[in-house]
Amino acid sequence: MKKNIDRSVLILNKCWIPINTTTAKHSFCLMYSDHAKGLLVEDDRILPLEWREWISLKVSENDDVVKTINGAIKIPNVIVLNYNDTIPKQVVKFTQKNLWERDNYTCQYTGRILNKKTGNIDHVIPKSQGGKSSWENCVLAHKEINSRKADKTPEQAGLKLIKKPTAPRVMPVSFYIRNKDEIKDWNVFLNI
Repeated sequence: MKKNIDRSVLILNKCWIPINTTTAKHSFCLMYSDHAKGLLVEDDRILPLEWREWISLKVSENDDVVKTINGAIKIPNVIVLNYNDTIPKQVVKFTQKNLWERDNYTCQYTGRILNKKTGNIDHVIPKSQGGKSSWENCVLAHKEINSRKADKTPEQAGLKLIKKPTAPRVMPVSFYIRNKDEIKDWNVFLNI
């Protein structure tokens, strides 16, 4: 038996759509206060269990548990909220990592695949000409192309963008939930 009270637990809204993650400790609070049920995922069946049912589950050696004076309680991998049916949306922050993902690691002038050694970020309208660091003004470029472009616009440098840079769409938060700990039960809900 393992104890990991701060381990991540996937939260589903009442329509069983992933909306967030939380700690095991918080998931117990939600279950105890009747705001959520723990989901027991076994083979090809999924059972939503209320708190009193959850605490009476048998615990195996491979389960993450919390030890109490009444015995060990299995930590749920997934909980489903009883009352919330919203699907929160998230605006994608403008960061270097997100810009690389938006541009699919591809030079926006040549279409060549880039890595951190061969590519960098280009301001379409250079900062020296009033260009801002934003989704609509930054693209990935091969270092040679960006060096040749210098502080010119693409037109001034004789370059053409493959596509106009835009901010990524606002997406449901479930799009950004990652199963970093590779919890098998999450895959059922994250469509992995």
